[in-house]
This record gives sequence, C-alpha cells and structure tokens, in this order.
Amino acid sequence: MSDLLSMSGISKRFGATQALDDVALTVPAGRVLALIGENGAGKSTLMKIISGAHAPDSGTMLLGNTPYAPDGPHEARLAGVSMIYQELNLARDLSVEDNIMLGQECRRFGRAGFAVLDRKAQREKVQAALRLLGHPDLRPETPVGELSIAVQQLVEIARALVADSKVIVFDEPTSSLTKQDVENLFTVIRKLREKGLGIVYISHFLEEIRQVCDCYAVLRDGRSVGRGDLAGATDSQIVSLMVGRNVADLFPTVPHSPGEVLLKIDHLSGERSPQGVTLEIRRGEILGLSGLIGAGRTELARCLFGLDPVANGTVTVGNIIPAATTSARIAAGLGLVSEDRKTEGLAQTRSIADNMTYSRLRPYTRFGWLDLNRRREEVIRWMSRLQVKAASPEQTIGELSGGNQQKVAIARVLHQQADILLLDEPTRGIDVGTKSEIYRLMGELAAEGKAIIFISSYLTELMAVCDRIGVMSRGQLREVRAAADWTEEAIMSVAVTT
Repeated sequence: MSDLLSMSGISKRFGATQALDDVALTVPAGRVLALIGENGAGKSTLMKIISGAHAPDSGTMLLGNTPYAPDGPHEARLAGVSMIYQELNLARDLSVEDNIMLGQECRRFGRAGFAVLDRKAQREKVQAALRLLGHPDLRPETPVGELSIAVQQLVEIARALVADSKVIVFDEPTSSLTKQDVENLFTVIRKLREKGLGIVYISHFLEEIRQVCDCYAVLRDGRSVGRGDLAGATDSQIVSLMVGRNVADLFPTVPHSPGEVLLKIDHLSGERSPQGVTLEIRRGEILGLSGLIGAGRTELARCLFGLDPVANGTVTVGNIIPAATTSARIAAGLGLVSEDRKTEGLAQTRSIADNMTYSRLRPYTRFGWLDLNRRREEVIRWMSRLQVKAASPEQTIGELSGGNQQKVAIARVLHQQADILLLDEPTRGIDVGTKSEIYRLMGELAAEGKAIIFISSYLTELMAVCDRIGVMSRGQLREVRAAADWTEEAIMSVAVTT
C-alpha cells in the first residue's frame, strides 16, 4: 500500500517553545489515520505544516514521490492537500456553489478574448461532488449561512473533492454535530477511503476513532511516540502513549453524598426555551443534563445564570430568590462555564489572571487600586490546583491549549466562590487525560458540598460521572432518574420524544 503523504524529521519552534521535535508521519492511500494526542501535544502545529500555514524549521515532506513544501494553504490545496477545520472556513453570504469553487473557479474565453466565469462547468463539478457525498438535493444557489452546521461541513468536503484532493485532514469534525450527522459524516469518510484518498482524522473520542479509522499515530509533547493498526491496540495502550503513564481509570470517582436542597427551579420558562422546568439540586450532587442539540439544555443554564430573560417561574438558592440578573446570580453563588469558551466563556486577548478573576476582583482592590501581586499569588494557587500548564499568570489565554483554557474557565467559577456550578459541555474538544482530571475535580467539588449541573452530549461520561441524569427534549425536562437506572438507549429514546 502506497503512502500519499510522508513526513520525516519535522521540527518547529516558537520562541522558547519546541512545538514539534523530529516528528514522523505517513498517510497511506485508502486508509483513515487517527492522529491522537493531548491538547498541546503538537497536532495543530503539525496540521498547519501539512496545510502550508506554517513552514517547518527542519525535516522533509513528500506528496507521493514528489517533494512537498507548500507556500501557504492555497498552494497546499492546489497540490492536493485539504483541511476541514473544526471551525468551518466558509463565506456565509455566498452560495454553496461559490463557496465550493472559491479560488478554483472554472473559466472560459468569451468572444472578445476575455476570461469569463463558466457557470455551467462549475455547476456540473459541484453537483458531481454533492452526489458523491449523498446530497444531490442540496441546491448550489443556496446561501451557506442558511444551512445547518452539518451541511456546511459537507460544503467544505465538497470543496476538497472538487480540488481533486489526495489527502484530506478532518480536525475534530464532530464537535458540533448531532448523532445522526456524525453517522452521515462517517459514511462520507468511508466513501472517500474507498476512492483511495488518504484521510487524517483528529479526535479526542476513542469510540469515534475506532468506528472510522484504520490506523493511528500518537504525539506527546511534540514527539512521535507510537503508531500502528487500531485493531492491534487497546484503549488503555493508546491513552498511556498519549499521557506518558498508565491510566487505570478514565472516569475517576470521588466519594460524595447529596445533602440539603441548594437550588430549586419552579416552572422556569424562557422566551423560547426552556419551558416549565421544575427541578431540585442538592449540595454534593452531580446532576447531568442530556438531550439533542437544541433541546434547551444550554438555554436552561443561561436562564439560571441570568444571561437570557426569564418569562415565567422562579429560581431559589437556599431560601432566597435572587434577581434575574447575572450579577445577582453570581452573588447568590451560581457560576457558569459556557460551552463556547472561545467567544463567550473567555476573553482570548486577556491574560490568565484577568480571565480567572474578572468575576471577583473585590479581594484585590483597595481605594480603587488593584493589588496585582496579591492577585497573582492567588491565581498561581488556582493554576497549581487545576494543573494549568502555562508560562505565567500573565500569559494570554489565547496562547493556551484548549484543555488548559477550559481549566482556567473552571478556575474562574471556583475563584468567584460559586456553590452551584453550571458546566455546559466542559469536556468538549479536550483530550482524554484532561477529561479525566476534570471528572476527578467534579467529584472533589461535590465532596466539598458544591452542587453541579453537568450538561453533556457524551452519554458515556454522563453515566459514569453523574448521580442523577435528566433528559430534555423540545425545551422540556422530560424525565430525571438516578444514573444507574438509565441506559444509553433509554436516554436517546426519551431525547427524541416529541
């Protein structure tokens, strides 16, 4: 079996940080390669080198038998290498056809000798690609902004097919997809594999990797530490390669016992969602919320935290009904970790210290002045507890890996002394090692008497970590049971209830 892309001796340094060190990687034809590693392992840097966004400091790349050193993403695409990013790279106001053909338009010479756009030839290429992807019904003239995330992703893939790509890289492609959309995506990837393309698939979900991938390569601390066929490797072996140690329990539990009721939700409704939710949460309890995307889980958290207006119902913390403003809810002891840490949960251009303390600056202020040294000491303490890997508290949050950013987001609500933690998809897009740390932290917080509402689309973690699980559908809380009384099939059955 031939290798479509091979890399050897790839190294890349950014200032004092050695992002990649002598990395080797091969992408075989007609196979799906899982690229696995913790956040900060070097996967993103390696993919940027493959896509032409970065040039390596040393090392060589071959595309087939031809030296490959693209001078930018456009040149990489012309050579036959395409990236499908987690955050899609589309022009929302342009049509499906224009997005697919952008930068590779079909042209013909008109009567006056000038090159003009050949819409007919373009449309034929676009429709052929959409047929291959199983969506011949998708209208090429439809504005991309009107499509769902899953269909937008298909537009990205169609763009790669029209470009006659030999290698396609999927970077966390399922993070915003429903279960059905994920199955559809896997069907598309299998079709691309059957065509003889080389596929690189990046994901933190080992279950997904086993469903769609044939072989794997593991990066750790910027180095190649293992590769092989998935059929011959256990999950424990792969995780051990990722984290550099044996991981006996991916879902560590810390003993905790529910106490008195801390949060009461009585017939709570928002302007659109949720609708009439009634629920009690106790100290020392981890309550999971499941449901399909759009079921109202995030909207419930936002109403509880005062970010979205409440139409009806009450929220009681202890014996107090706080005002429906975010500041009042913070003062009452609620803290929210948003599912969208990039644009809402964290200020990407500000420091770790700023992000961690903005919601509670009072301990460091005196007569209008901010005591930076005292604040720095406290931030370092929280960074140590949550094992945040960073150069200093002054480092910009956007420079951290996704897992370390998430730890800072959690540290913020702990620093503000929240008793009720609203964690909305806190493990999305982070590696299994960091997930394990977050699960352990949740157990420790519950043991300290915190109440936790844990929103997740990953049923395995809900059933492993939570004491009770509630399932939402169409804005309503359909059913709440002890976690031990649920099966994944039962959760999905309630979630699709109309």
